[in-house]
Amino acid sequence: MFRYLTAGESHGKGGAVIVEGIPAGVPISEDYIEGHMRRRQQGYGRGPRQQLEHDRAEILSGVRHGLTIGSPIAMWVENRDFANWTEAMSLDPVDDDAKIRRITRLRPGHADFPGVFKYDQSDVRNILERSSARETAARVAAGAVARRFLEEFGIEIHSHVLTIGTVKANVPETRVLGSGPDSNGLIGGIDWNAVEESPVRCADPDVAQAMMEHIDHARDTGNTAGGTFEVIAYGVPVGLGSHIQWDRKLDARIAQGMISIQAVKGVEIGPGFDNTYLPGSEVHDIIELWEGDARPFHHITNRAGGIEGGMSNGEPIVARMALKPISTLSKPLPSVDLITGEVVQAHYERSDVCQVPPACVVGEAVMAHVLALCFLEKFGGDHLEETRSNYERFLTGLRRLSSRSTAT
Repeated sequence: MFRYLTAGESHGKGGAVIVEGIPAGVPISEDYIEGHMRRRQQGYGRGPRQQLEHDRAEILSGVRHGLTIGSPIAMWVENRDFANWTEAMSLDPVDDDAKIRRITRLRPGHADFPGVFKYDQSDVRNILERSSARETAARVAAGAVARRFLEEFGIEIHSHVLTIGTVKANVPETRVLGSGPDSNGLIGGIDWNAVEESPVRCADPDVAQAMMEHIDHARDTGNTAGGTFEVIAYGVPVGLGSHIQWDRKLDARIAQGMISIQAVKGVEIGPGFDNTYLPGSEVHDIIELWEGDARPFHHITNRAGGIEGGMSNGEPIVARMALKPISTLSKPLPSVDLITGEVVQAHYERSDVCQVPPACVVGEAVMAHVLALCFLEKFGGDHLEETRSNYERFLTGLRRLSSRSTAT
């Protein structure tokens, strides 16, 4: 079973991650993982900490001579900022209260309120340190391992920002169709290289500036900005996931993973909510014969977001997420003191203004993990070539079916 676990606090020594279940023989390097971790640190609206941290995952086990060896992959992500928090985050008791950096003013919208009561804490820092989105650095490292495995089978994952506040991008509907580059080298009609260069990861350059201005306004008024983003996986074969049990459904697994990202409050597969306004005849994707690849059939449209009955149907997998505005405000909201019960201003700690662009990269990591998990459930294999052989055998069966369908 492919899985991962992360550990670590936002201002602690660092983050640890263990990835288990990747077959032996998958090429991987620290440089490859660092490339994706660096993407997570970028994006307009990020706070000053990203200038301090230079995230890089040190591989401690599970890789030898550039290849996975089948055993658990352990990685360590150092927090450079820990140098400023050695006493506040000390493993040993600290007698000086001034050095502990205790927090008692609850922040609306954070894990503070339920966390201190669930774990019987008098210092909110014991909750916020782990609930912080800093955890996603380790999660992106784990996702990079899964992503590198999927690349061996031609699966690509991309993401972009749809909205920031009230500013909405105009993006081509073709982005949810097809799996290979067109004559202009675009996948789904989008220049993904341009998205990577955009400060707000926007595929519509005409509104990118307006998005940045919206973030600037939020910063200038002591506020924060949320938005929506989309993650698309191309080249996913038919048949990942299952309709047999609720917890094996591909869309359910994707939704669970995406909603676990800090501040994500909504997930839809394809245009899930928009589909509710339409009659069924305008929602369901018509099936026709197809000779473009190993599939015997394909869908003319992709309103299902690439998943039907809890299983991938061979079209791109499309997930859209709603990310609420960050809960830490430089102009704090009224709150209460955990110890005294007094009405106070909520605690403020250095934070981003907008996390929608970097959330895209975290969403890619989540998508990679879920797809790798389901891919290995379907095709198995203790080493890469065994998995590849099982996959090729499956494709051969599809081609045989395709030949029969075409002949008929």
